[in-house]
Amino acid sequence: MANDEIAIRHLVQVWLEASRKGEVSAVLELMTDDVVFMVPGQAPFGKQAFAAMAARMKDFCMSGSSDVQELRIMGDWAYLRNYLDVTMTPPGGEPVRRSGYTLTILRKEKDGQWRIARDANLLS
Repeated sequence: MANDEIAIRHLVQVWLEASRKGEVSAVLELMTDDVVFMVPGQAPFGKQAFAAMAARMKDFCMSGSSDVQELRIMGDWAYLRNYLDVTMTPPGGEPVRRSGYTLTILRKEKDGQWRIARDANLLS
């Protein structure tokens, strides 16, 4: 496995682990400043809106798994097709499970780190 592929697969695992621990700043470091997220039922949104959403969910308990289905690297760009299974539990509430596919575009930044530039999340 090439170094870039290892780095991208590691990014996916770091995202899940940081999300599980509620480490929003670590998650934000994994995305470009101009990132765009697309999810069902909402207009596309960026890094600032993601941070605000994450802050509102800081007391939730999160667990999840990832199964990378396809990963292609083309120079400083890559795309990743992934199957996610995520469970979010609000304080004192019932768990909510979402699963489905994502299509993520990543960009290798000037510092040599891969970051998420676009993400279409189809979890339902």
